[in-house]
Amino acid sequence: MNNVTIPAHVDPERLGALLTEVGWQQVGGRRGLYKRFLPPGGSSSGLGKSSLVIPLDNSAPEFSELLRAALLQISQDRELWARSIYPRLAVEASDEFRFRKESSAPSGLIEWRSGEALIESARKTLIAGAKSYVSPGRHFVNRNGRFAGRYLDQVLMGQTAPGSYIVTAYAPPNGYVSLASGREGGAAIIPEVGAAPVRAVNQAVVRALEATVEALEHYRTSSSLSGFEDGVSRGVSYEMTNAVLGMASHADAADISIEWDSSAPAPSLPSHFEFTSDDVEPLSRAAVQLSEDQGTQVVTMVGRVHLLTKKNVGSPGVFGIESLLPGSPRKVRVRLRDEEDYHEAIRAHEEELALQVSGTLEKEGNLSWLYHATVIQTMGSIADYGARPTPKGIDVPDGQLDLFERGGNSSN
Repeated sequence: MNNVTIPAHVDPERLGALLTEVGWQQVGGRRGLYKRFLPPGGSSSGLGKSSLVIPLDNSAPEFSELLRAALLQISQDRELWARSIYPRLAVEASDEFRFRKESSAPSGLIEWRSGEALIESARKTLIAGAKSYVSPGRHFVNRNGRFAGRYLDQVLMGQTAPGSYIVTAYAPPNGYVSLASGREGGAAIIPEVGAAPVRAVNQAVVRALEATVEALEHYRTSSSLSGFEDGVSRGVSYEMTNAVLGMASHADAADISIEWDSSAPAPSLPSHFEFTSDDVEPLSRAAVQLSEDQGTQVVTMVGRVHLLTKKNVGSPGVFGIESLLPGSPRKVRVRLRDEEDYHEAIRAHEEELALQVSGTLEKEGNLSWLYHATVIQTMGSIADYGARPTPKGIDVPDGQLDLFERGGNSSN
């Protein structure tokens, strides 16, 4: 056990509460001095070495030694220690979000890109729920983004658990997130005054997930996307739909579980949501619908990325896409809303994957532009559409893509 990491400071009462949460049973003790626990399945008739003593009196000379012995005894169950005890002892308190995706890789491992996508989906889920806490919306783009970023800054990521690959997020329920953007650098926050409790934001994440899952269930019985529209006031958004789409894509099974910290009463909310690859189609369609500006003509197309720009600092990015399906302009310049979508376009270009994008189509001279565009999802190989591989290494400065296409001189 020499390699076991022991937290520097441990609250024995919190340790006892965590053991109770994972099925240990308190079988005795003396108030203010110690508590005795048995592991799940243990027998009180033969306490012996299977029982665990947690000291409570931190003024006793043997307190530190006894507490360390208790922690070492718990850590003998390495999975329990790594998954449920150590991460939550290392922070004062935490609500726990677990994002799980089945993987064909050996236990506890996942294909690299699938792992990256799972982490990205987890991040997008938390961000989308945090944005909905401030105000609901069909498509936030950058709205409420700074608040969501401050919320995410308080969340810790834990290591994966054995078995299916799991990304764990620990959000402190007793913390606060400033509602104003000027409280950086450790500025004091007065609870409930100009600040949101992290627990309340955590609940907003779960409510938005719940509304999205209910919209999926409505689609399964009616083939209608109306549940997504009706759920906007409860947290359904393009951002949340797109986050869940990332969970469901290329997954035989995926789920999100929530465990509320015992330091505050658990809210009456669902704690488990499941997804499969059958959810991809309705989520993709809902994402397109929610990304649309209700006052303009929006076009969705599938194509291959054939030109990339050198993205300017602060610009979401521009790229060229060639349609792979009939009914769309053959070549379109795409000006993005969200900077993160540019990195997905780069990946589609490098891996020769089709990209589904949605935006406002406008004609400027002999050029077609897709403005305020959003990447909906990365599709399969462009070879599946009968297209040739994309030429590599074509990279032009942002703002000169139209000149490159025309064969013009960029110095003019």
